[in-house]
Amino acid sequence: MYHFKFDPAERFYYHHGMNKRVVEEGASWPHYHSLYEIYFLEEGNCTYFIDNKVYNVQPGDIVIIPDGIIHHTKYDNIKHSRILINCNRAYIPDSMQSNVSSGKYFYRNPFIVDEVRKTLEKIENEYNLNDSFSDEVISCHTHSLFYLLMRNAETCIDIDDGNKIIEQAVAYIKENFSSDITLSALAKRFSVSPEHFSRLFKKETGLGFSKYLNSLRLQYAEQLLKSSEGQSITRIAEICGFDDSNYFSKKFKEVYGNSPKKVQKKG
Repeated sequence: MYHFKFDPAERFYYHHGMNKRVVEEGASWPHYHSLYEIYFLEEGNCTYFIDNKVYNVQPGDIVIIPDGIIHHTKYDNIKHSRILINCNRAYIPDSMQSNVSSGKYFYRNPFIVDEVRKTLEKIENEYNLNDSFSDEVISCHTHSLFYLLMRNAETCIDIDDGNKIIEQAVAYIKENFSSDITLSALAKRFSVSPEHFSRLFKKETGLGFSKYLNSLRLQYAEQLLKSSEGQSITRIAEICGFDDSNYFSKKFKEVYGNSPKKVQKKG
């Protein structure tokens, strides 16, 4: 069962190739990590949805996402190849942490792509070797990757090609997801028809409006369930924007694999 919070490892994880779940479904669900994510696209075209920004990623681009930021991917065609790293803060230079935390997620620099590939290949080799020295060597190579990006920051190509309507709509949804938000009301807010807004939202994010809205509500509900012992399930559902507690419980179990009550007890 898929969880919104997804950490494939405690410290470091490396995967090279296609995302099998995306191949099956066409897009990943919105999720977040307690780890950083480093993404390098080798083949194909990908739409990366990070926080309230949309990035059209091309081969050679790098995406870096700090912990706790909701994101997901959608591919224009299913065939793709990417390198994905999830790692904790120990693998990230302090200077890079502040840079990423300020909202700098996307890097396109054709002048250093070959060096980036070589550095990632070194990381992969050490990850597969996995001897007593590998973790320290991986840390060195990962730091080298970030210093390479920062030293060449001035030659990065500034890309701002996300759809502004959807970016603004997502920002609004994030701020108001616990209130009564409807597709029709949002479409009216941005002066487009509901049909056009629905198509545009799905095209840009890879998710339907309702699915994205529910993902935010359910993520917040999970946090409340773990931190608010004694609060009724009905009240938590209301706080998160669900009118029907039975519907909330059904959706929560579909995503997290446990009922809200069980998660509340474990918390």
